Amino acid sequence: MMKLFIRAHDLGVKGEDNIAARLDELGLSGVQLVAYKCLDDVPYTPGAVTKERAEKFRTVFEKAGKTVPLIGAYFNPVHPDSEKITKGIAVFRDYLSLAKEFGGSIVGSETGSYNGDKWTYNPQNRTEEALERVIRTFAGLCEYAQDCGVNVGMEGAFGHVCWNVKTLERAVKTIGAGNIRIIFDLYNYLDGSNVNTMYDILAEGLQTFGDRICVFHIKDCVINSDGSLKQVGVGKGIFDYGRIIPEIRRVCPDANLVLEGTTGDDIAFAVDHLRKLI
Repeated sequence: MMKLFIRAHDLGVKGEDNIAARLDELGLSGVQLVAYKCLDDVPYTPGAVTKERAEKFRTVFEKAGKTVPLIGAYFNPVHPDSEKITKGIAVFRDYLSLAKEFGGSIVGSETGSYNGDKWTYNPQNRTEEALERVIRTFAGLCEYAQDCGVNVGMEGAFGHVCWNVKTLERAVKTIGAGNIRIIFDLYNYLDGSNVNTMYDILAEGLQTFGDRICVFHIKDCVINSDGSLKQVGVGKGIFDYGRIIPEIRRVCPDANLVLEGTTGDDIAFAVDHLRKLI
């Protein structure tokens, strides 16, 4: 059975008790957890989160009947500032080692951009050197994750190194680890040049990755007058979820659907819109 989740820091509240209560109000199953964005006492610093802190979070969530399908520890593996890469890897490893204590089993990231903190398209992103760097970094994380008994999630995006389904597939196959999972975000693969082929991209992703997809990010957008895309609340844009949900269900009947970037009053509308389709 499909389940609906949301990024914790999109809820507008902080702390596990408040998050769990808000999830109950909305009728959601849990969160994609980015701990340093929704827990005030957990900074984005290596070693900042302890086993006891993670277990406290899990205890509250278990009592509330909520789960964590994905822990986000997103970092840019091709950032021009090598110190930021080193820090990102260290934080990611922290969450791999504590994933089970948080109540999760997958820690994920996107594949980065040479534009650094902007995470936008750079021609260098589509070079062999870039892909090799991403493969090398994620291979090391997969190896460490295996020691922890957990999984690594990889997410592609049009402006990043793994910019389409084929490039992400190539990276996954080259790494060759059995503990890689895929975070599939259809909106991420789109820009003004290919938005009209979105359902072909969805079909390609489903066919390529199948049940290795651990999470589907659920977004929506409109097309601006200049042809660029602007994200909006789910159900208020051009994405036809009446078409998308059955396609996902056919391949992943127990899919985890995570609202990402839908906030405020748009959340309840999106939940109602999706629940009718699920």
